[in-house]
Amino acid sequence: MNLQTTGTGSASGKRVITKGLTGFVKLLLIVYAILTLYPLYWLFTSAFKSNQDFFTNPYGLPKEWMTENLFRAWELGNMGRAMLNSTVVTITAVVLTILLSVLAAYVLSRFEFRFKKLVVVLFTTGLLIPIHSTLVPLFIMMKNIGLLDTYGALILPYTAFELPIAIFLAMAYMSSIPREIEEAAMIDGSGWWGIFGRMILPLCTPIVATISILAFLRFWNDFSFALVFINTQALKTLPLSLSLFSDGFGTDYSLTMGAMAIAVIPTIVAYLILQEQIMKGMVAGSIKG
Repeated sequence: MNLQTTGTGSASGKRVITKGLTGFVKLLLIVYAILTLYPLYWLFTSAFKSNQDFFTNPYGLPKEWMTENLFRAWELGNMGRAMLNSTVVTITAVVLTILLSVLAAYVLSRFEFRFKKLVVVLFTTGLLIPIHSTLVPLFIMMKNIGLLDTYGALILPYTAFELPIAIFLAMAYMSSIPREIEEAAMIDGSGWWGIFGRMILPLCTPIVATISILAFLRFWNDFSFALVFINTQALKTLPLSLSLFSDGFGTDYSLTMGAMAIAVIPTIVAYLILQEQIMKGMVAGSIKG
């Protein structure tokens, strides 16, 4: 009787400890979520404030919701054209990055050939190159080949600098795909391109989504490459249009916040659409990589 009472008490104590730990972890996650989302809340509330309200009431809700900040920022910053330019450059570079990285990763993860390890080392070495240290040589090269002040001056460097991390992630993910699938397809008469297009590529949807969102964020928010390689007003991207509201004498914070609120919306939408596949790709990469 005493043993049963002692066993029941011990099990009850473990349940209490487990519930306590679970509650503590949930509390930490809630705090982390609040800290992560607060900058977005602050940005969107600040976008509807006047300059005076921005300084006198930086953390509270706007005393008067000034929706005209968004319309004025859109018009004065020529953000329609800038958003079109950013969309063209970003989507083209993302598509090129996915196409080249998945093909390269498939070859490196499935085929054995001479100097394969050297090729892998060369790609991974690209992760160590500081991007901004290449601005001057890239500027000279773009000028010599006539690509300066064109979409290509942004698309090609974006793709090249994103390829190392994209290939690394895709190789780690493809190593989790059983080779028996390809062997069965070859017995059925499929060639390598058929296996890649009809079997490997669909199975790689999670890692393709992960690469897409990582590349999208980097390309969409880039300022330095666009500042150095683009001079024509009609080709300027969103980060450059945001800089128009600040000069050497001052900053119009109401318009700057309005423009930033508009610019951040596409990234939020892209993440919400791809979030499920991104989580699958991250988890698979962390286990197999």
